[in-house]
Amino acid sequence: MGMIYPFSLGSQRIVCMTEETTEWLYLLGEESRIVGISGYTVRPRRAREEKPRVSAFTSAKIDKILELKPDAVFGFSDMQADIAAALVRQGVQVTIFNQRSIADIFSMLYQVAAMVGQGAQGLAKIEAMQQQMAAIEQAAASLPRRPKIFFEEWDVPHISAIQWVSELMGMAGGDDCFPELAVQSLGKNRIIADGSEIIRRNPDIIIGSWCGKKFRPEKVAARPGWENINAVKHQQLFEIKSPDILQPGPAALTDGLAQLHRIVMNWSQTHA
Repeated sequence: MGMIYPFSLGSQRIVCMTEETTEWLYLLGEESRIVGISGYTVRPRRAREEKPRVSAFTSAKIDKILELKPDAVFGFSDMQADIAAALVRQGVQVTIFNQRSIADIFSMLYQVAAMVGQGAQGLAKIEAMQQQMAAIEQAAASLPRRPKIFFEEWDVPHISAIQWVSELMGMAGGDDCFPELAVQSLGKNRIIADGSEIIRRNPDIIIGSWCGKKFRPEKVAARPGWENINAVKHQQLFEIKSPDILQPGPAALTDGLAQLHRIVMNWSQTHA
């Protein structure tokens, strides 16, 4: 009979370089495993008080992370590839997720839950989220008319919605004005160079989420020619804060979707 080697169930010391994995581990009751977080973390709020901040989005305190002796580091996308490479060269296990759609987000959530030995609980929470989302989608299906939505991820230059946001808008009862750009994973490929194209597509609703910068509806309304857009005419300009919609994790699928749906339902009551 061969030797039986001891092992631990799941990663014990985790650094989360973006917010969504931190939020998810807290929701799973596994926050004690987290030893470092992103400085941009606001969900849950107490994480900022309880955990050391060791990274931004495209930069990180490599020495500080190494001092924490993590046995897993979670990151997101090509934007953190250089940080990941530096840590891997130091012998750290790094998992970079690259979720861009609703399906990708659910896949990431399940993988993280499994990695901390909470696959069953993770699946149960995922199924509960999916049921809530299905209820919203069903309610939206009964709307007499679907509004056209322009979601602005950045103002100068104009950057339109990433895929999961576009999908959530559809689920909430609206239609993305720029669906052809949503499939582009990189922000630079979702730039709308000609602002007159936004005027031409004439959205019924404009939603701003300017990546940590406060949305200014009055500045949007004052853009040349935008007074002709339905959303401006009817004062249908709203902000959804970026932590609620632009982090590809639980927040977008719950609070982000709920806010989108509320905006669409309110529009429908007066513009059906």
